[in-house]
Amino acid sequence: MKNNCLFVPKRIALLVSIAFGLGVSGCGPVLSLYSVNMRYDAAQTVISADIQADEKTRDAVIAIAEFTDTRQVDDKKIIGRVTERDGTKVLVLPKYVIPTKAVANGIKEYLKKAGYKVADKLVQWDLRKEETMPKGKGQVIIGGNIEELELTCERGIFSNSYKVSLKLTIVFADLAKGKILYKSKVESSLSRDDVSFSEEWLGKQVSTALGDAIEKVFQEKAVAQTIKEAISSR
Repeated sequence: MKNNCLFVPKRIALLVSIAFGLGVSGCGPVLSLYSVNMRYDAAQTVISADIQADEKTRDAVIAIAEFTDTRQVDDKKIIGRVTERDGTKVLVLPKYVIPTKAVANGIKEYLKKAGYKVADKLVQWDLRKEETMPKGKGQVIIGGNIEELELTCERGIFSNSYKVSLKLTIVFADLAKGKILYKSKVESSLSRDDVSFSEEWLGKQVSTALGDAIEKVFQEKAVAQTIKEAISSR
């Protein structure tokens, strides 16, 4: 009876040690890549009065061009890397939508929240020449370039370090006149430590940086003025 009583605590201690060891060392299969959802949700965004649509502008249609990825990288499908606890580096790729569409879709969501009508379908325009501006429905067209996009995560025993760097060039043009009106450059960076780690958490970091960049652009009074003047001139 005495031996049985001693055996139970020893078994419990062994199980606790194994569980702790698994949690600390991160045992288990290491993924060959991480696939994340890069998406800006404007639902909770507070829109400034400067950019909000009014009676003169709310019925105008704004066209959005899919962004161009101008990053100087070998493989533009890659948006980041995770350094595992054993030093292994695992690539991070987009899951549902490529970054060029994710940025454009984010701008669409922001403008819809601001009260504008936005064309459903993304158009194609590389921004290089006004002559190549697409013809179609809309009074203003917004497009741009992704100049930098990098998500990194250093996994630790008790915490994980995340960093995101995003640089965009955004172009506003008069679609009817075929004329570029305004260019804006914006940067967003994120750095944080957190105990949480998952593909969903990785996606949350890059989505937060995207939202920050988009909101910074439309906080510029010159942007609001450009859009409203282009629409009101009709």
